[in-house]
Amino acid sequence: MRMMWTVGFILLAIFVGAQAWGQAAQGPLTLEESIKIALEKDLTLHSAVIGIEGSEFRRKEAITNFLPLWTGQYAYTRYNSPITAGGSSGLGPGNRDVFNLSSTVNQPLFTGFFNLANYRFAKLGVDLSKASVDSVKKDLILSVRVGYFIILRAEKFFDVAQQQVKQFEAQLEVTKAFFDVGIVPKNDVLQAEVNLANARQALIKAENDLATAKASFNILLRREIDTPLEVVDILEYKPFPLKYEDSLEEALRLRPEIKAAQLNIDQAKENVKVARSGFFPTISLAGNYGRTSDEVGLNGDLKSDRWTIQTLATMTLWNWGNTAFKVGENKVRVNQAEDSKAQLILSITLEVRDDYLNMLVAEKNIKVAEKAIEQAEENLRMNEERYKYQVATQTDVILAVTLLTQARTNYYGALSDFNVAKAQLERGMGRMYP
Repeated sequence: MRMMWTVGFILLAIFVGAQAWGQAAQGPLTLEESIKIALEKDLTLHSAVIGIEGSEFRRKEAITNFLPLWTGQYAYTRYNSPITAGGSSGLGPGNRDVFNLSSTVNQPLFTGFFNLANYRFAKLGVDLSKASVDSVKKDLILSVRVGYFIILRAEKFFDVAQQQVKQFEAQLEVTKAFFDVGIVPKNDVLQAEVNLANARQALIKAENDLATAKASFNILLRREIDTPLEVVDILEYKPFPLKYEDSLEEALRLRPEIKAAQLNIDQAKENVKVARSGFFPTISLAGNYGRTSDEVGLNGDLKSDRWTIQTLATMTLWNWGNTAFKVGENKVRVNQAEDSKAQLILSITLEVRDDYLNMLVAEKNIKVAEKAIEQAEENLRMNEERYKYQVATQTDVILAVTLLTQARTNYYGALSDFNVAKAQLERGMGRMYP
């Protein structure tokens, strides 16, 4: 028994160790891997994808309206008294039980273009579902990219907060040493301790922001919220090569929403044709076969067979303007769909312009912040040296540390804003990443 427990414990340890090794070996997630995971697991995208399958069923159903319809009927009738020789059943006298089988094949020949318009409407529905999948996929990729850059920004802010804590810790040590030899008053030590405490509080907040960003990203990837997560640092500046006019032209050409808007217009036009079909006659060809007998199996001595072929044309002569009203209603819907597309184009134009301008602002801020960091680092170095020789005050050093921290924060914020704005611009242009 003890041996079984030992073996079980060893196997459990091996399993847990293998899982830990697998997680460690997995390494940090790249942006491409993150996008792949999201595309595989997102439920909104899954719903949109199976929507294509539903639209395909609707299209196939529309095809069946062109094909012949075969129906069958079996009936039993019992009369209160034996039927006469001239009875409608065609059987001889003395029969009270009559069994009847009939089968009809009906082939539509002309439906006033109803079936054709209905099929085209369904076929456009398939294309509309595909455009919806494209739009959902691009939105999901944008969410992953933005979430990825938010994590990187939070990591950079956390690093900056750590650097600030280390700088204030070093400043506190220098101040205490000066106080011990009577160079500076106790007030300088207290001031240094307060600034260190504030920096540590800022570090705690930065750490919490980073944990929140990672948790949100795990949810986006449909992973456990507390799953350990590390990402590859790709927070860098790469100039965007296109001008605004080129970006807008690409957006108006590639955006799936514009394609979907045009498909909605086309579907509305097909509905007009469906409504107009009421102005035309419907023509069909029908073949019927019937057998009547006094036996359940329809094979008795008393039986009759009959078949017919019929061409039928049906037309509504007057319905109080019902068809005309339907046509008018669907024409209005065409106009509404066209207005929606025009409004969508204006919205996309504004969206691309805003994203492009936001990217340019962040780009300019990156260059300004880079220069500010260089100046802040030199300012801190000079004030620390001056403080050692008591040419500068501790307040000068604290202000220099604060300025450097702010400069670094501004830089990483601008760098993150640039990458986010670039991702939003590429989504606005209808691009698919990667």
